[in-house]
Amino acid sequence: MTNKEKALALINTFVTGDVAKAKELLAEDYIQHNLAYGTGAEAFVGAVTYLASAPVKTTVENIRAFEDGDKVFLQTVYNFAGTGEQVAFDIFRFDSEGKIAEHWDNLAPKAEPNPSGHTQTDGTLEKKNVDKEETRKIVSEFVGDVLRGENPDKLTSYFDGDKYIQHNISIADGLSGLGAALEALAKQGIQMIYNKTYFVLADGDFALAVSEGTFGGVLTSYYDLFRVENGKIAEHWDVMESIADEATWQNKNGKF
Repeated sequence: MTNKEKALALINTFVTGDVAKAKELLAEDYIQHNLAYGTGAEAFVGAVTYLASAPVKTTVENIRAFEDGDKVFLQTVYNFAGTGEQVAFDIFRFDSEGKIAEHWDNLAPKAEPNPSGHTQTDGTLEKKNVDKEETRKIVSEFVGDVLRGENPDKLTSYFDGDKYIQHNISIADGLSGLGAALEALAKQGIQMIYNKTYFVLADGDFALAVSEGTFGGVLTSYYDLFRVENGKIAEHWDVMESIADEATWQNKNGKF
């Protein structure tokens, strides 16, 4: 199995309840960064066992799957034991023996289509086999210049005019839609701030940036997936998640 196939098989154990498969895929010292769960392989297996016993069956629908070095990153819709659909980005790191050694994620409730009629998961599915390092470079520079605010005057240089497909639940297409949304936030006194970026993972013309900041003063993790076309940002999906108070954490590994 490829690492991508292993990652998909692991999340599918939430549906099948296949504890043996989960144990086979996970490193014994598996590190968990989802703060609602304990760390280690046994904690993951415990979650699989619990979901298998729940009266409502869990569903898992993978939308996109990518691979970059020792990491696989996925975009998936989960419904854990009937608690409601959530859109998620998962990142899995593999060790030298091909075992899943570490996991990060961001989840948000599934929402209605945005002002341009796009959902959190629709849009381009096909990955183009272009130079992923060029994709990573463009996205890394955009995240720094624009999202972290290091060179905001360069904003328009990253786009082909107003051609920009947006999947954020509150923002319309184009730079014009982004500008209108930011203006509306400003009128409400809400700031969306990116302070630090931990990963920019790339595969073909897609790249996922994982960042930390605040939204309306609340500590927030930002997972932003971009598609690059002809050297410009062409499409964007994201999941924002408030970072829980440390007193509630079920592991000590931190969000990142």
